[in-house]
Amino acid sequence: MSDRKPLPLSCGTLVVNADGELLLCHVTDTGHWDIPKGMQDDGETPLTAAMREMWEETGLVFEAALFQDLGCFDYRPDKRLHLFRLIAPAELRSLDHLVCTSFFPHHRTGTPTPEADGFRWARRVEIATLCWPRMAKQLLALAW
Repeated sequence: MSDRKPLPLSCGTLVVNADGELLLCHVTDTGHWDIPKGMQDDGETPLTAAMREMWEETGLVFEAALFQDLGCFDYRPDKRLHLFRLIAPAELRSLDHLVCTSFFPHHRTGTPTPEADGFRWARRVEIATLCWPRMAKQLLALAW
């Protein structure tokens, strides 16, 4: 029997449009993009964590029944990743209305700074150049 504590779980959603493009959020103060995701809070299921993170990072809210569970994956030595897929409704073509309401203290100034400062649709062939290498590898291993 192992006494090891379960690894922290990051929960996220692959939002896919009718063209097969993936919704990405630009990670503030970096050159990288990511899916809406974040750490599971105590008492949350992976789905409720993914739904909360989507709302915090994009302002989007969808019914739980629209999320398809893709499973839990080894992500980093210190973290696992639980992913869901959601087919975007046609009215989500434009991303102009998306807004991140999740903030962190800026590493230099301490000023509250949004986790994401931009949004875009990305084709599969763009993922490797847009996302962090570990996330790109995980996303490209999945059918979406």
